[in-house]
Amino acid sequence: MTQQQQQRIAVHDGDRAPVLFSPEEMAASAGIVFPLAERVSGAAGDAFDFGAWFARFREREGADPGEPLPTHLKLEAADTFEAVIPWEQLTDAAVQFALDGAPLPKNGPVRLYVPNGSSECLNVKSIVAFRLLRDEARRGEASYGFKRTFSADDMRIKKP
Repeated sequence: MTQQQQQRIAVHDGDRAPVLFSPEEMAASAGIVFPLAERVSGAAGDAFDFGAWFARFREREGADPGEPLPTHLKLEAADTFEAVIPWEQLTDAAVQFALDGAPLPKNGPVRLYVPNGSSECLNVKSIVAFRLLRDEARRGEASYGFKRTFSADDMRIKKP
């Protein structure tokens, strides 16, 4: 088993405990797998619809049908890149989980493509966590970038 096959994606929904999925489990839950090129011109690989997966995730978790949808999706990548995407931009979002029928050889365990997002075709690679956010004050706002991290040594005052 390769490292990509062993990697799990954490899905965080509010204060509930995170749920872990393999890319294959997420694809099976979504129900329909399609060639990524159907939504992203020139892209290769197998993908599933983010919206279909999310609907089944809510059912599986026993969410109240009247519970409001998230306002944003926050993606966390293995390389510390983070993206916060407004929920309304995810209509045609596709999650790439395989290439030539095998786990992604790089940029995995999954990659999200947002064809109608804030940029021409936003895509985030190496996703290890999905966070479902509810923040009405920031509705419609998107943000992208690398998370700034500091070590304990970086925080120490260095005297000459």
